[in-house]
Amino acid sequence: MNHPKKERTLVLLKPDSIQRSLIGEIMARLERTGLKLVAAKMVRATEAKLLEHYGKDDEWYITKGAKRKKFLIDAGISVDPARPDIEFGKDIIKNIVQFMRSSPVLALIWEGNQAVAVVKKLVGGTDPTVSDVGTIRGDLQIDSYYFSDTAQRGLRNLVHCTDQVGEADREIRIWFSPEEIHDYRHINEAILEDVNADGTVE
Repeated sequence: MNHPKKERTLVLLKPDSIQRSLIGEIMARLERTGLKLVAAKMVRATEAKLLEHYGKDDEWYITKGAKRKKFLIDAGISVDPARPDIEFGKDIIKNIVQFMRSSPVLALIWEGNQAVAVVKKLVGGTDPTVSDVGTIRGDLQIDSYYFSDTAQRGLRNLVHCTDQVGEADREIRIWFSPEEIHDYRHINEAILEDVNADGTVE
């Protein structure tokens, strides 16, 4: 019997999750999805690893930088209006990298049916003002874009999760070697598999 290919997704519990002692709370929510944890480790991330993970193209830097610059000017914060938008965009990533290096992070790989979409929905939107009640960020996040942009620092949003299925392999390779990923049978997997008339699983 052929079964659909199981996805893997990367989750990083960020420094604010560690510092606020939310590891158990967040892990419990992830476990209740029925996904299988196949890798876990606490890491002191290097600047090089984070830049590889968060690296963006020039279009992203220019687009995000223009928004950041406009916000700062509208908020009455002193900035050089002649400074290129791309530099403001690069500041966003620099701020995130600085934040992510402030404490260890917990790196995790979860595997299962549509793992990327399941975890993304559970984690919720980046800003708590738009994150649904019941999501990790909606219930637990205390920061916002307004606070972080005004202070010109990285947003404290508790969790990173893979955003698109096509990004999962790239992100996982950055944080884990193949030897660190475990292949084992999980009881929840049987629920999604075919059961014969005699009760056995194909």
